[in-house]
Amino acid sequence: MTIKLYCFGESGHSYKAALALELSGLDWEPVKVDFFAGETRSEEYRQNVNEMGEAPVLVDGDKTLSQASVIQDYISEKTGKFAGQNDTERREILRWQFWDNHKFSSVAGMTRFLMNFLPEDKQPKEVIAFNLGRLKGAYDILNKHLEGRNFIVGDALTNADLTCCSYLYYPEPFGFDRADWPNIDRWLTNISETPGWKHPYDLMPGSPADRA
Repeated sequence: MTIKLYCFGESGHSYKAALALELSGLDWEPVKVDFFAGETRSEEYRQNVNEMGEAPVLVDGDKTLSQASVIQDYISEKTGKFAGQNDTERREILRWQFWDNHKFSSVAGMTRFLMNFLPEDKQPKEVIAFNLGRLKGAYDILNKHLEGRNFIVGDALTNADLTCCSYLYYPEPFGFDRADWPNIDRWLTNISETPGWKHPYDLMPGSPADRA
């Protein structure tokens, strides 16, 4: 049975799940969520897809899962991939997933939205400036950790990489330039050279070009 993933191309959180599915080899298909038309805020979506009004949502037969890290964990259970080699690596992966969700991709996603998907006169400049400062600190943490490492945990691609990379392939500006962070740049290249890798706008339906 084909797994369905409710997602949209602009969503870095959706990309975490979509990329894990794609690289796992599981049979899956995207279901476009029309976020910019308000679909996730609709009563129908919250009743029938996700009460939290968020994407991604994975549907596999009678199982429905939301939150990208939960979906990644489920993919690892089904395939044995991306979960690390032992309990120590598994806990370290979890540590980076929690850090990413609290300190990194949550801030990156919000900042990217405020800077690129709101009209100029609606953009909260002070909030953006504050977030850019937080992001610079997060980039520094990740860049230092990746010194001498090909991946965040262990010697192979794991869910730590798949969660932390999620916003860093997007072209819209949000305070990140790969040239400023050489270890992150090298790590992103390692991930994108994994067979089967796709850019978020190629992997999921929906992009800013659709609304241009």
